[in-house]
Amino acid sequence: MTLHLPGHPTLIHLIRHGEVEETYHNVFGGCRIDMGLSPLGHRQAQALANATAGWPLDAVYASPMRRVKETMQPLLDARQMTPVIMDDLREMDFGDWTGHKWQEVHEKFGVSAYDWLEVLQKEGIPNGESAATVLARTAPCLNHILASHPQQHIAIVCHGGIIRVLLAMLLELPLSKMSHFNIDYAGITSVEIQPEKKHAVELNLLNWCPWQALG
Repeated sequence: MTLHLPGHPTLIHLIRHGEVEETYHNVFGGCRIDMGLSPLGHRQAQALANATAGWPLDAVYASPMRRVKETMQPLLDARQMTPVIMDDLREMDFGDWTGHKWQEVHEKFGVSAYDWLEVLQKEGIPNGESAATVLARTAPCLNHILASHPQQHIAIVCHGGIIRVLLAMLLELPLSKMSHFNIDYAGITSVEIQPEKKHAVELNLLNWCPWQALG
């Protein structure tokens, strides 16, 4: 993507929501199931707020889904900030896979759930989204955020799938390659954008999970 920003870094923190309710562990929920956080997920959310309390933050953008709202609430309360909710930052639509556990996807659809990004990149999930569809709806969100906040520090609180989509756009890589990046519950991945550099987009932090210190 082409970036038109002043000659100072913009820093984007990509934050995944916390652990979801146990019923939905290892289940393709996507945007069709609006689940909340588990008790651990709520503790992870508080750990995120505590660990980043000293970080400068100019704006927070977020998915409209419940698990995201519950994750960012401690951070918002501590900073007295109001997020910008973007519907197109919602999780992917997993179509016919929705509600199925990973093993069930293999048994019913004859494809390894671990190859889900490759499936999205090629034919897409039946009655769900393809990589092209997800990229088309998230690109305007990212472009708006970048254009609105040059030289600032921004948090985008969303989903594992959408974080991989945003990284694919920023790093100019195929979405299928994002399977190399582990994006854990309540993990933070930070990207610095400095246009005057040859490599304008750099990963500063990858999948940092401050909640792991909880034990």
